[in-house]
Amino acid sequence: MSREQRGPNEKLGAVLALAGISNAGLARRVNDLGQQRGLTLRYDKTSVARWVSKGMVPQGAAPHLIAAAIGQKLGRPVPLHEIGLADADPTPEVGLTFPRDVGRAVKSATELYRLDLAGRRAGGGIWQSLAGSFSVSAYATPASRWLISPADGSVAREPAAAGPGEGGGTAFRVGHSDVRKLREAAEDARRWDSKYGGGDWRSSMVPECLRVEAAPLLLGAYSDDVGRALFGATAELTRLAGWMAFDTGQQEAAQRYYIQALRLARAAADVPLGGYVLATMSLQATYRGFGDEGVDLAQAAAERNRGLATARTMSFFRLVEARAHARAKDAPAASAALRAAESWLERARPGDEDPAWLGFYGEDRFAADAAECYRDLKHPRQVRRFTEQALSRPTEEYVRSHGLRLVVSAVAELESGNLDAACEQGSRAVEVAGRISSARTKEYVKDLLRKLEPYGDEPRVAELRERAKPLLVAPA
Repeated sequence: MSREQRGPNEKLGAVLALAGISNAGLARRVNDLGQQRGLTLRYDKTSVARWVSKGMVPQGAAPHLIAAAIGQKLGRPVPLHEIGLADADPTPEVGLTFPRDVGRAVKSATELYRLDLAGRRAGGGIWQSLAGSFSVSAYATPASRWLISPADGSVAREPAAAGPGEGGGTAFRVGHSDVRKLREAAEDARRWDSKYGGGDWRSSMVPECLRVEAAPLLLGAYSDDVGRALFGATAELTRLAGWMAFDTGQQEAAQRYYIQALRLARAAADVPLGGYVLATMSLQATYRGFGDEGVDLAQAAAERNRGLATARTMSFFRLVEARAHARAKDAPAASAALRAAESWLERARPGDEDPAWLGFYGEDRFAADAAECYRDLKHPRQVRRFTEQALSRPTEEYVRSHGLRLVVSAVAELESGNLDAACEQGSRAVEVAGRISSARTKEYVKDLLRKLEPYGDEPRVAELRERAKPLLVAPA
């Protein structure tokens, strides 16, 4: 459906001309982006002509998809007002702000938690309407404010500020036992995510936990000590919600969760946790093709944590930086960051007080990410070496990670001219991917199949494609 503006949309026409996109080309791009979001769109060149010449405004997710399609061609974010669609259904700002005041930070986070549930009840409505609205520039203000001041002053919240409780009297007082429940939920969620993928029904319980459990606690009364712990536990859960959204392809939702997680980490005065959130932002930016911005975010995490974070934590931050350098095709910088990550990891000792959220990181994860760095730098021999090391570890808990490593290994074998080995590893990856709910893993498999297209007549490749077919048509 569309509604009509007054007169032609000259802004849209001008930007399309600047980007060199035809009416048919824009329609195709919008339909493709919609398909990635589970939407069936049938726009054609006539639809686009109506948008431009008659000022028709498509409803629902379409304005944001149009902006995203043009932005991909121009290589920068395109706001709705630039294409004359600012008066379309507006993108909610909820979750994108990084308030300086702690009270407003609580309001910003709890508004996001409520918004997510509303979207789920409506069949994902809010996130569908935000389709394609991810913008790496939205991380600039949160990152800079966190760098300037990574810890708040007192976060104590007195009953008068918290407001009346459910019983009609003064607000309930939060204790450390309440915080422990959130931390236990975060630990469970980490295991679910690694073993079943971000799209599994277990993972969908994290936003529910934020709305039902965390939000009322944030709005309660607490001392500074309890408040710090509460903000830290909620930041962990919020980052996890973002990571799961990222794994299922909901980049715009992930971005909002990450920003709020960083703000909550600042309220917790937990600088390593804030660095971890920045590192996660960096991975998302890198995955989306913004290598330079990924470098900035990872370096911010590492620089602020010098002398604060454990050696293992610093190793992970430098490894994430290496991933971003590799995506940006800066081989010397990627190699230097990898060496630094390895050096920090060698300094780690069993008795170090590493944070619980870093339990996934060790020599096998270092090897896996090093392999992806060398994949991006087109060094198949190094990819094979590090992937063999990564795959030598047990995988019962980190199932998704194992599937990703198998795909990276398959690509390395293919680029080394070993088609048989590539198909064998690819088949193993398909089997693993079929057991989890992860759009990211499926994207890795699709990328492998695209690389195998020149060998489509080979029986081994045809067999692999057939085996992967149910995986690729199933929802993530």
